[in-house]
Amino acid sequence: MTIDLDASWHAALGQQFQLEYFQNLIKFIDRRLAEGVRVFPPRDEWFAALNSTPTENVKAVIIGQDPYHGFGQAHGLSFSVPRATRIPPSLRNIYKELRSDLGIDIPQHGCLQAWAERGVLLLNSVLTVEEGAAGSHQGKGWELFTDAIIEHLNNEREGVVFLLWGSHAQKKGAVINRQRHLVLEAPHPSPLSAHRGFLGCGHFSKANVYLEARGETPVNWRL
Repeated sequence: MTIDLDASWHAALGQQFQLEYFQNLIKFIDRRLAEGVRVFPPRDEWFAALNSTPTENVKAVIIGQDPYHGFGQAHGLSFSVPRATRIPPSLRNIYKELRSDLGIDIPQHGCLQAWAERGVLLLNSVLTVEEGAAGSHQGKGWELFTDAIIEHLNNEREGVVFLLWGSHAQKKGAVINRQRHLVLEAPHPSPLSAHRGFLGCGHFSKANVYLEARGETPVNWRL
């Protein structure tokens, strides 16, 4: 397959596409598509997070698990949905924390594209999923690819803020050098766990305090 990827990320990750695990991953997805299974997001949005946030622009990283598995929800950015789509419960809690932390009005849509364009890498651990089957593409190879993304940022950049919400993201981010970067951890914003410490975590303001202390422009979290 042709990989349509931002040049900075292609330079960092291009060798991954030649590796056996990645080629097997694509064969698996192609086989599932040939069997008539719907896979989300569409192929041209698999790398939307990378294409929206070139490596040199990354100020912060929000790690999700896998894409939404309902029709029309996933568009390649973690926690985000297209504008016309109903706002998912976890994102509603993210918005509640945004209002509590920074006084930002809760948006009427669930599209986080503006964050991505301002330097927030909205990275899922797994980049595809089958309709109605959460986690269906876990363990097929995407995790190795997204580990390579985190490893690149960890080693080649300095002063990135990693927002790790929930145990899955925290395990994924365990390799991050905390002397070079800021790691913020909280429970997942899902309704099952948000009340255990996600709500009230203050991560948006903490990220900006850190960036400003480094002489960098803070993230504009307003949508």
